[in-house]
Amino acid sequence: MAMARNRRDRGIDYWPGFVDALSTLVLGFIFLVTVFVVVQFFLSQEVAGKDTALVRLNAQIAQLTDLLALEKTGKVDMEEEIARLRANLTGAESERDRLKASVEGAGADTNSIQGIIAESQNKINTLTGALDAEKSVSARALAQVEVLNQQIAALRRQLAALEQALDASEQRDKESQSKIADLGQRLNVALAQRVQELSRYRSDFFGKLREILGTRPDIRVVGDRFVFQSELFFDSGSAILNAEGRSELDKLAVALFDLEKQIPSEIAWVLRVDGHTDIRPIVTSQYRSNWDLSAARAISVVQYLITKGVSPQRLVAAGFGEFQPLDPALTDEAFRRNRRLELKLTER
Repeated sequence: MAMARNRRDRGIDYWPGFVDALSTLVLGFIFLVTVFVVVQFFLSQEVAGKDTALVRLNAQIAQLTDLLALEKTGKVDMEEEIARLRANLTGAESERDRLKASVEGAGADTNSIQGIIAESQNKINTLTGALDAEKSVSARALAQVEVLNQQIAALRRQLAALEQALDASEQRDKESQSKIADLGQRLNVALAQRVQELSRYRSDFFGKLREILGTRPDIRVVGDRFVFQSELFFDSGSAILNAEGRSELDKLAVALFDLEKQIPSEIAWVLRVDGHTDIRPIVTSQYRSNWDLSAARAISVVQYLITKGVSPQRLVAAGFGEFQPLDPALTDEAFRRNRRLELKLTER
């Protein structure tokens, strides 16, 4: 078991760092997908509103078309009635001429003939008035038809404008999708560059820590983390730093000073301090659970580093209690390995 642990100490496991980088890329991709879904939602709302307007305009056009058909039918009926009245008028005029010719030829009674002529004239006047009324109705109908034609033309123009707006919206949608895809590619490249830069600084930082802290069995490098046994800093069940722990943290503060000078300010990096305990319940009255104890220990380390001049913006404290053990066995050795503090250089 000691030989296996020594092999792990000598080797560097890059897999957690790769997982962190991959999770960062996935979060960026999820952000892009969210932006895309929001853009698609608003575009779909706009298109849906235009579709509703098109349906309403088509219904109005259908209604106006029906009215136009009714008006045209009425116009045909009126033209037929006008033709009938004109035929009656022509017949009446022919009858009048015939009567005049009969009077002149036969020498009939003048009064009777004049009565017949007056009656015929009255009929002619009545028919002429009806004809004028029909002409007036026909003129109004034609005016209404003209108004309807103008309204239909206006509706068609509105429909064409809406179709153009819809085409423009679809074009903007395509352009937005293209821009989003381009932005995603740029973001992926930028994230990959930041991950590479931070990985390089992390390697330099860990190398310097190894030089400062030396080779100790209670300090190990596991993947992208420095792992310290809790006994190096704290007594059992306590979150108060002991003298040996403060001495080691003084060395760590020196390395952090140098790191802050090297890493460019635009890289949002932090040193995360994670506290872990074993699975056995805590028995002191000061802490209600192992979770409280692990968080208190991480906070103690962070607060001490701040007193040594490390920027608070570059520090994070987290407590994990007994819920992320390195060794699931129920032995004293497993309990000792699980009681630990982990330092990880990562992005904010």
